[in-house]
Amino acid sequence: MKKSEILFTGKKVSTLFAISTLLGTALFANDNLVLDYEKKRVSQNPNVKVKDIKINTKKELALAGWTGYILDIDAVVQGKEIKAKDFLFTNGTHIAPELIDMKTMQSLKDSLFPNLTEKYYNKSNFIAGNEKAKNKIVLFSDPLCPFCMDYIPTVIAEVNKNKENIALYYYAFPLTQIHPASLPLSKIIEVAHNKGVADIITKAYTADWSKYFDEKDTDEAKILEAFNKEFGTNIKIEELNKKELNDKIAKDISMGDDVMVSGTPTIYVNGVKENPKFNFDTLGK
Repeated sequence: MKKSEILFTGKKVSTLFAISTLLGTALFANDNLVLDYEKKRVSQNPNVKVKDIKINTKKELALAGWTGYILDIDAVVQGKEIKAKDFLFTNGTHIAPELIDMKTMQSLKDSLFPNLTEKYYNKSNFIAGNEKAKNKIVLFSDPLCPFCMDYIPTVIAEVNKNKENIALYYYAFPLTQIHPASLPLSKIIEVAHNKGVADIITKAYTADWSKYFDEKDTDEAKILEAFNKEFGTNIKIEELNKKELNDKIAKDISMGDDVMVSGTPTIYVNGVKENPKFNFDTLGK
C-alpha cells in the first residue's frame, strides 16, 4: 500500500466516523425534540402536572424520513396519579399526532404497536394446541364483545385443527366501560377453566347470556347463578373473591395495557399484532 493510499484511507475512516457521529447526534436530538414537544403539549392543560415522559417504542416507518414514537406519560391529574401512552410522528422538522395512508386509509399507528416478549407465553394463559409449538398465538378478549363471541371459538377450532404446530394463549380483557358484566364473567370463566371444565371458553363465548342478565349488570351472584345453571357447574361466590383470581385477571388486563390493547379481539401471531382476519393456514400443517 502506498503512503498516499494510507492517507486517503485514514481520511475516509475519519469522514465515515464523523458522518456516523452526526447521524447519532441528529437522532438523539430528534428524541429530545419529541420529548420536549410532548411535555409542552400535555402541560398546556392546567389540570395536568407532568412528572415524567419516556420513550416506550421508537420505529422507523415505511414512509421515508418519518419515525414513529410511543411515549409513556406519568402525570398527576387533579391530584390523581395516572399513567398513559401517546403516539407522535416526526421527520425531524415536523411533528404530528397521527399519520394516515391516503390509499389504504390505515393509520400508521398500527405499525408502531410493540411486539410481544416471551413473558406473554405464560403457562397459566395456555388454552389449546401444543405449548412447545414454534407458532404462538395470543388473544386478548372480552366474553361479552359481540365480535369476540364469533371470533374466539373460531380461533380455538382453527388451532385444534393444527394443534401440533400452534400454541394458543388467552388473556381476559373485559371492557368494563362498555359492558361491566364482562369482568365477573371473565373471573368465572377463569375458575371453570382451572377446574378443567371441558371446552369452557368456547361454551362461554357461544352461550346466550342475554336470557340471564344484562351486559350492564355488576351483580356477581346473579351472573354466577346464570353460569352454573347454563353449564351445570357448582362454582361458589367465595371462589370469585380469592386474591389469586383477582390478581390473575388484573395481570391479564395489565399485560394488555402494556402493549396498548384498546379493543377486542386483539390477536398476536408470533409476537406481532395481526388483523383478526389473519389466515391461520399460513402457519403450516
